[in-house]
Amino acid sequence: MKKLTMFLVGILLILSPLMVHAQAEDYRYVPGNMEFTLSGSGTHDENFDGTVLSVEAGLGYFLTTSWEVFLKQGFAFADFDNGSDWIASTRGGVNYNFNCGRWKPLIGATVGWLYGDDVKDQGILGPQIGLKYFANPSTFIYGLMEYQFLFRSGSDVTDNWDDGRFIYTVGLGYRW
Repeated sequence: MKKLTMFLVGILLILSPLMVHAQAEDYRYVPGNMEFTLSGSGTHDENFDGTVLSVEAGLGYFLTTSWEVFLKQGFAFADFDNGSDWIASTRGGVNYNFNCGRWKPLIGATVGWLYGDDVKDQGILGPQIGLKYFANPSTFIYGLMEYQFLFRSGSDVTDNWDDGRFIYTVGLGYRW
């Protein structure tokens, strides 16, 4: 345990000048900052059949140097031999962003609505964690992991917690 503690202290001492330099580059959020995020994906087979495309855009607003409220809109389209379907989700939420220079770990929660073809219109609720890395003071790459569970009524919230799904996202963002 003592060796592990000494190792961690050593790593922090080595990294602290980098964190100070990163703060000097002004990667900090300030109240009133906004950010736009965009991610997308697609897949198909070798004959360009069975195509699935998805895109998600988000808009965030910083209430403080760490607290952010956001709105996200996702859309997916699938085209198969037997027809096509679309599905969408609209979600809002809150994130707490840790100010670590260029790196911004975050933790938050989302709530929203899932709708589309061949899907029951229902609510979405769940926590999320993520990480942003600023390539420059205004542009970043981000990754998120969300746990979402679906519900149609208040009793479903506790009943469906164990039946959720994980959503993974990688995308780009711009801050102004």
